[in-house]
Amino acid sequence: MLFDTHVHLNAEQFDEDLEEVIGRAQDEGVRNMVVVGFDRPTINKAMELVERYDFLYAAIGWHPVDAIDMTDDDLKWIEELSAHQKVVAIGETGLDYHWDKSPKDVQQEAFRKQIRLAKKVKLPIVIHNREATQDIIDILQEEDAKEVGGIMHCFSGSPETARVCLEMNFLISLGGPVTFKNAKKPKEVAEEVPLDKLLIETDCPYLAPHPYRGKRNEPSYVKLVAEQIAELKGITLDEVAQSTTQNAKKIFGIN
Repeated sequence: MLFDTHVHLNAEQFDEDLEEVIGRAQDEGVRNMVVVGFDRPTINKAMELVERYDFLYAAIGWHPVDAIDMTDDDLKWIEELSAHQKVVAIGETGLDYHWDKSPKDVQQEAFRKQIRLAKKVKLPIVIHNREATQDIIDILQEEDAKEVGGIMHCFSGSPETARVCLEMNFLISLGGPVTFKNAKKPKEVAEEVPLDKLLIETDCPYLAPHPYRGKRNEPSYVKLVAEQIAELKGITLDEVAQSTTQNAKKIFGIN
């Protein structure tokens, strides 16, 4: 029983064969998934999907790359939607200093607003981090995000950074990169982070695990992530599956 905590089944890459993709995931034991919406179109599609499939849940927020486009009306709309019983988190939000569409100060303000919203509606936060680790940690601490906690999505930092995140009530989610042969940090993180603080994800259609690297990712491949973690920790796939599913249901408040 696997739980893929971060999918973009609302992406156009799945428009042609969504049913088949979901079927393959179920065949591999993926029982639940969280569909992430990060702007108006993807949030709308995420909400459509969670209405259609009882095993899907939604996380809704505003992506840092597009922070410059976020209005107060958008934030209000996200707040209204967050009351839906299948919305389980705010995000993905955070900081992305790789792309320069949105200035750093604009990203930071949008991030702070979403942390405050998460605290207001009492939902965990899904964090996107690209080349902005220290600023993310500083803002999470300044905004007392520990109150609701959340998920460090597709974590790529060091074991030391992971420990700081755990202290702030954030779980560590690992995806395809942990299976890459040259990925030293994710493997170290998988070995060091306690099993009860780990989640697994695909971030599909992006970041497909080995041996599908460079191809379209899909939720069925989350099993490869779980298998790699099991190997690194010297435990069974079943132990990883059970624990990460339990962790996901707890952080998302799913009974």
